[in-house]
Amino acid sequence: MPDDDEEQFREFVSQQWGPLTRTAYLLTGDRGVAEDLVQSALEKTHRQWGRILRKDAPGAYVRRAMINTAVSWRRRRRTVEVPLLDADTIATPDAYQHAENRHQLLGALRRLPPRMRAVLVLRYFEDLSEADIARLLDCSPGTVKSQASRGLARLRADLEPPPTITETSLQEDPA
Repeated sequence: MPDDDEEQFREFVSQQWGPLTRTAYLLTGDRGVAEDLVQSALEKTHRQWGRILRKDAPGAYVRRAMINTAVSWRRRRRTVEVPLLDADTIATPDAYQHAENRHQLLGALRRLPPRMRAVLVLRYFEDLSEADIARLLDCSPGTVKSQASRGLARLRADLEPPPTITETSLQEDPA
């Protein structure tokens, strides 16, 4: 790789490391795995850097590599994943409501299928347009819209508070 390309790649990495790591964290839910994901995607990008620069789309290329790699890791991990007992996953309560809401949202986001999660992350956290997401994921804008709609519906259902028991409902119940 020519020295100019190498320097441009280094500048790109230093400018984009934070945003890419944030996106990777939202895709994976784990900081260590997110950093591994970014490094893996940047390694793939480095190999194609000269070609990517000619197309002037390194950010899109890296995000696409991150999403594909995250989906691939998820598929491979599915066969060896061991579910934990509820007693093993007890979370300590957070003192601040904002942090608790963020925690619940990230948990609900992690329960979504990888492509649906990718659409929501790219749309609402990366603020990409539906057309840009469609190009990035190699699908139609209609697919992006439907995945976003279904994903938001699942998040709403997952984050909706359970119904509360009121005195009226207790009086109506003969049991």
